[in-house]
This record gives sequence, C-alpha cells and structure tokens, in this order.
Amino acid sequence: MVKISLQMKANLQNVTEFKATGEDFRWYLKVKCVSCGEVTDSFVYACLLERSPMQGSRGDANLVIRCKLCSRVNTLDILADSIKAYKAGVSTYQTLVTFECRGLDLSEFSPRTGFACVGEESGTKFQDVDLSENEWCDYDEKAGESVAIDELEFKFVRA
Repeated sequence: MVKISLQMKANLQNVTEFKATGEDFRWYLKVKCVSCGEVTDSFVYACLLERSPMQGSRGDANLVIRCKLCSRVNTLDILADSIKAYKAGVSTYQTLVTFECRGLDLSEFSPRTGFACVGEESGTKFQDVDLSENEWCDYDEKAGESVAIDELEFKFVRA
C-alpha cells in the first residue's frame, strides 16, 4: 500500500482558495500497473462517492481496475481528509489530494470541471471552474477585474 500525493503549481490571478469541490468530484487519472508497467490508454476516474468491491476481499475502493495486459486487479482509495485548497501567493508545488494505491502507480492527471475559487478582493465565489483547457478565466464584477488560473503544472510524489 503506497500513498501518492497529487501536487499542483499554478498562476492564480485575483483569486484565492482554489479547490476541488464536493464528494462527487472526479479525479481523472492515467494509472500504471506496477506488475507489468502497462499504462491505461485513456483516463479513468476516482470519486469519493463511488465505491467498488475488491475481488477476493471484503473491502472496497474508490477505483478497482484490472490491468489489460497481466489481468492483475489494482485499487486506489482517495484519502478524504487529504483534499486541500491551493493557496495563492505560494510559488512551490502544493498537495491537492493523496491517494492510497495498491498495485498501481499514477502517471498523469487531467483537470476538468468541478473546481471552485474565490475572488481575492471581492470574495465572489466562482463555482464549477473548468480547467479542461489547462486554464480558466472570468470576470469578477464586484471587484471590476479579470480573474484567471493558468500555467498549471502537476506532479505525483510519494507521501
């Protein structure tokens, strides 16, 4: 059982408290089987609300996936208390979430919808921020200025 954290570095313009919202948030990942090295062709997702039974066990996990090459069953759990907001003004990588992995490694993250942030000056809440283009911009009417998130960089580190 290995704990792997997803870390992010980004440029936040006039927004703070960038975070994934809700237990139904989907973390889109490419996973690699540690037995044979096979990486999934497409992104698979893990969600706190969804649990699947583990074959040959009484337990369950947020993601249970069978390797297409070696047929090994691998699992991933999202550690709910590890989900954190990204703070503006910090130029280093910050952990967004930690996963508990059995038999797999994480190779890529694809940000999509379901993020939220808050206007720095006005406190305006921006819901359902879509990062599928690896950037987002909007206009904060209360503050009278544009807001944006760009220059996204992600990496996985052992926790």
